[in-house]
Amino acid sequence: MRTRTLATSLVLLSALSLTAACSSGSDASSGTSSADARPGAAPTASPVRSVDPSKIKGLEIVSDSSEQSSCPFAASYPDVPGAEAMTAAMKKDVEERLAGFRSGVCNGGSGGAEGRELNVSHQFLVASGDVLGVRLSTQDHSGAGSGLSTSTYWYDGKAGASRKALGLVADGSQDDFIAALKDQLKGREGIDAAALDTTFSDPASRTAALDDMAFTTSGGLRVTLDRGEVGAPAAGTYMVTFPKKMITPWLSGFGQRVQRQTMTPDRSLDLGAEHIPTPAVPTHTASGDDDTDCKKVTCIALTFDDGPAAPETATLLTSLAQYKARVTFFTVGQNVAAHPELVRAEARAGHEVGNHSWNHPDLTKLTPEQVASQLNRTSAAIKAATGKAPTLFRPPYGAVNAQVKATTTLSPVLWDVDTEDWKYRDADKVARTVIDKAQRNSVVLMHDIHPTSVAAVPEILRTLTARGYHFVTVSHLRATL
Repeated sequence: MRTRTLATSLVLLSALSLTAACSSGSDASSGTSSADARPGAAPTASPVRSVDPSKIKGLEIVSDSSEQSSCPFAASYPDVPGAEAMTAAMKKDVEERLAGFRSGVCNGGSGGAEGRELNVSHQFLVASGDVLGVRLSTQDHSGAGSGLSTSTYWYDGKAGASRKALGLVADGSQDDFIAALKDQLKGREGIDAAALDTTFSDPASRTAALDDMAFTTSGGLRVTLDRGEVGAPAAGTYMVTFPKKMITPWLSGFGQRVQRQTMTPDRSLDLGAEHIPTPAVPTHTASGDDDTDCKKVTCIALTFDDGPAAPETATLLTSLAQYKARVTFFTVGQNVAAHPELVRAEARAGHEVGNHSWNHPDLTKLTPEQVASQLNRTSAAIKAATGKAPTLFRPPYGAVNAQVKATTTLSPVLWDVDTEDWKYRDADKVARTVIDKAQRNSVVLMHDIHPTSVAAVPEILRTLTARGYHFVTVSHLRATL
């Protein structure tokens, strides 16, 4: 599996026997307000079976993020061998959102970045047999009326084609499906009857509005409509769940296969890819505890955020081993779930593994319950991979307050030297920044999802070692000062 960054060419989220599980502003399954949903929200009752991404051979997580409060964005989506057309659709949508955010917020537009943030996270809906489904959840606070929106992307391995969500329903059954959907929405609080008719008036608008559809584990079909789609934005999102008995006759052949794979997944996924890469995992093993005394020698703590990434993290581990350097990795939970073998390799080599949240939201904008979900899910993933729970966390964008601190027993870690390597994809510039700004006991911020940052590390290690620096983990630095 491989994690890579988004394109640098950018300057730059019962079955109610025909009773809808929809409401004005609330998710009937969770009792929480969907209008208030944020990127760090605790997971609501999911309509899908849990998918273990580490079992998807050749998986790449395409990701990018900043670490600056003046330009707060984070985005990720999966790239699965064989589903290139589906990946291209996600790539296009995410890059357009990132480009708009960066030009409007990061480059001084829209009145600056205060209160604004873009977060795109992913969830696998099904990944077995010859079908693949992914939901992207986008939290966009870059302008008036913005908020949470979701879209699902589908791939039909049998046909070798990307599918829209509405493709789960047969063409000849779509009129009946739309009529039943409208019946369940009419009369609901906040629904705009005129908007309802307009939204489903023609094939193009239907496809655009019905872009989030997924099967429940019992075979029902859940339809999610974004806020403002068929009602007042303040009413939030609407959900309608059709029971299996009702929806099955309306499904396309592809929809029937997705329904079956959601209910009873196969052991593996086969989309007909001609080549599936098998990344190497370093086997470096630390030789005992670090006995460096930072009171007597000059120490520095290199830290790497947003990983693990393949092959970047593997390459980095090899460079670090050559200089017997130890560092701290602040990992993102989504990537830990996809690459547990790399997290194990980090710990095995004597490095420290810290918590950087599940999908990189600004924790200060979340409720205590949402903060706890972000950190607890990530800590659980780290412990599952390494056998040891983390003790440190780095808040995304360095944003931390009393409420965040009160929600967790993890100790927050910021930094002294910011390489801004997410902005400057230049190995020489990154290396020079660290070398020029390094001081005794500095904590340096870098990202192991960027190849250019990883490429800068050998020069950093070589030069600073010659100057007498010792590379230690954050916890070791703190303990020996």
